[in-house]
Amino acid sequence: MKFDDFDKQMRIYEESLDQYILPDMYIAARLDGRSFTRLTKEVCQFEAPFDERFRNLMVDTVKALMESGFRIVYGYTESDEISLLFHPEDNTFGRKVRKINTTLAGEASAAFSLGLGMAATFDCRVIPLPNPERVADYFVWRQEDSHRNSLNAHCYWALRREGKTQNQATFDLAGKDVAYKNELLFQKGINYNDLPTWQKRGIGIYYRDMDKEGFNPITSETVIAKRRELYADYELPIGEDYRKMILGFI
Repeated sequence: MKFDDFDKQMRIYEESLDQYILPDMYIAARLDGRSFTRLTKEVCQFEAPFDERFRNLMVDTVKALMESGFRIVYGYTESDEISLLFHPEDNTFGRKVRKINTTLAGEASAAFSLGLGMAATFDCRVIPLPNPERVADYFVWRQEDSHRNSLNAHCYWALRREGKTQNQATFDLAGKDVAYKNELLFQKGINYNDLPTWQKRGIGIYYRDMDKEGFNPITSETVIAKRRELYADYELPIGEDYRKMILGFI
């Protein structure tokens, strides 16, 4: 059998499970750190519940993904999670799901590992969304998840610092509502509303025009030029303002 015929025959099996995102669908992708609880708490012993070094590693990883060849217009990170919004006209890899997933997971794993100085891995899933409203819903949902996780984490570690075991702290918080958790923190001298915004709402990364100082060799003068750079926003809005912000990217 000629190689070309053999190659065509075998590629049928290789491509049998391939999926493609339809041209009229919006694309988001979510990445999660694999076994990051052990990595952050046991191996690296990052500060709990939030650590600025870990935060910075996640922000740098998002920036690396946004410059990895895809047309990504917005990145969002909270905890060990990253969400990405693609430009509606992005057609990288022909919108093939397998290629998007594997490339983003590989890029994130490499970027984070280089920053950390040891191996760490991410998984990735592509999320097709039918319209701008659902795109906004997705990112509002992830921000709500960030708020819930943040409140739980602060309560959990407040109890752990008192000497309670992992099981005891988990049991004490099971089924408790937001008001109870806020009061629990307040009784321990922590006003949840006063905590850093990025811990409660996550961090957004997007392109914006930045003023950069330069030198004009012709006039020998210092000049200010506009350059488009990635910006990490640690003070994200919430609710309808956040929804409008997301819609502005598409």
